[in-house]
Order: sequence, then structure tokens, then C-alpha cells
Amino acid sequence: MFQLVVRHRNLAAQLGLVVALTLAAVASLIFGTVAVPLDSLMDALAGQGNAIHRFVIHELRLPRVIAGALAGAAFALAGCLMQTVARNRLATPGIIGIDNAATAFAVASVVGTGISVAPPAMALLGAAVATALAFGLAGANGTRGYRFIIAGLGIGAIAGAITQVMLSRVAIDSANAAFPWTVGSLNARSTTAVITLAFGLVIGWVTALLLGRSLNTLQFSDPVAINLGTRLTRVRALSLACAVLLTGLAVAVAGPVGMVALLAPELARTLCRAGKVPLTASALAGAVFMVTADMAGRLVLAPLELPVGLITAIVGAPYLIWILVKPTSRSLT
Repeated sequence: MFQLVVRHRNLAAQLGLVVALTLAAVASLIFGTVAVPLDSLMDALAGQGNAIHRFVIHELRLPRVIAGALAGAAFALAGCLMQTVARNRLATPGIIGIDNAATAFAVASVVGTGISVAPPAMALLGAAVATALAFGLAGANGTRGYRFIIAGLGIGAIAGAITQVMLSRVAIDSANAAFPWTVGSLNARSTTAVITLAFGLVIGWVTALLLGRSLNTLQFSDPVAINLGTRLTRVRALSLACAVLLTGLAVAVAGPVGMVALLAPELARTLCRAGKVPLTASALAGAVFMVTADMAGRLVLAPLELPVGLITAIVGAPYLIWILVKPTSRSLT
């Protein structure tokens, strides 16, 4: 009976997040400098009605909503996996430095540094390099404790500095082309990068679900997890690989959008029953956060547009400070 109640609560949370995502997506499509009434929205989505509305929906807003939902889900799922593996709520791709490293590598392919590899591939490589460095610098502790986080913070700072150096040494046109990758933006994203992210998200999500039972045991101490039959090295390696894949592809689409990987899993854990890692709920919450933040960035100072990364930072920074000043707050589970 207890397990049945758990399923019902988790399912209700996921359905609620799906509804929230749908409402956020519809609102993002409707509101803007050019308002699109709901009935006109239906016509525009079907390729009918006012030509201006069709252009605004299909060429401007719908691609942003899709890119935002996919990138937000990827960031959040990566954050949930890293937090579970490290047993630390601060262990997210942005704080560990994966975002900044992926951004540095993507910018290197854009500003003409002699690297002709596409930004998505370079972002993946940067994420992998940052993870390997953080893991290596953590030494015997691996992903455990604050040494892993401190190493990641250092890597992220170095990667951020390298990005700024590259931007300062190229022509203004090249710097402008690379700028969205440094602040987090969903404006004019590459269709190829979005499609690649969609496939990567499916792969990462399915892999995470297959690891679900083992991830649940990681919330206990290593001896307990081993006695429950968990192969710790394999589970951690696969989880980190998924996090790297998701983060690299998400950065290639939206840039280093901070705080989504921190806030979304926390909301999911609040909504879902304790004791299980809320993988799907985290992804859905991340999609809601990203789509809502992007809409806010378009509307708050319209017609001036604020990058989505700035909005998520404004919202998430106070929560991060709260975590840091409340070290005795409730555990990850």
C-alpha cells in the first residue's frame, strides 16, 4: 500500500508539471511585442490565419519554446544526476564548472581560433574535459565531499577567464556571434543543435531511468549501497557520462544558463515522495523554469530583451546563498 501511495504522489507531481509546462508554453507563444490571441494561435499553429501571426509563431516563438524546454530539461536532469552521485545539492554542472568549460570550447569554435569543429561537438568536449579534471583533482574522494566542488569552481573560473580572453582578441563581429554562448540565450538557436539536443535528451533520460533503482541506493552510504547490490563505479560513471552529454548539448543550444540545474531538482524533490530520485520530475521542472524565464526576459523590459541566463541567475542566486548560509538544512533526500 505504501508503494502505491508513492507512485500516486510522484505521478501527480509529474502530471502537474506537464500542465505547468503546457501553460508556460502557451503563454510564451501568446504574449510579446506582437500579441497573438488564443484562437489566432490555434490557426497559426495549423499554418492558417494571419500571416504576421504565422511568422511570429513559427519563426520566432515556437522554436524558442522548444529549445528552452529541451535545454531546461537537459540542465535539470544533469543537475539531478550529479547531485545524486555526489550526495550534495551544490554539485550541479554550473557550479562544478562544466557549463563554463563547455562554453569556452563552443566559443573557441565560433571566434575563429583555428578550430573548425561545430559548437555542439566542442561543447561536449569541453564538458567532458571539465568533468575529468574535476574528478582527477578531487583525488581519492572522487565525487565525494567539497573537494570535488572546489575543484570544479576553480575549473569554471579558469574556463570563464579563457572565454573572456578569446572574446577580447577577436574582431567585434566574431565576438558578437559568440556572445550568446557566454550569457545564456535562446535567440536564433541552430536547428541542428536543437535536434541533436532532443536525441541526446532521450538517450540521457532513458539511461537515467534504467539506472533509477541504483541511483536510489546512492542516497545511502557506500557500504549499504554495495550490500543492496549496487555496482558503484559503474553507476557513477554512467551517471556522470549522462550529465556530461546533457550539459554539453544544452550549452550548445542555450549557452551556460545557470541555476536551472540547482532549482529544478529541488522543486522536484519537494513535490515527489522522499526516498526516490525524481528524474522525470526534475526534467519537467527544468523545462518549466527555462520556458518561463525566457518569457520573462522577453516581457519584463520589452521591447528590450533580457537573456534567459540573466533571469535564471536573478531568481536562483538568492536560493544558492540560502543553501550556503544554512549548512545544516535538510539533506539531499
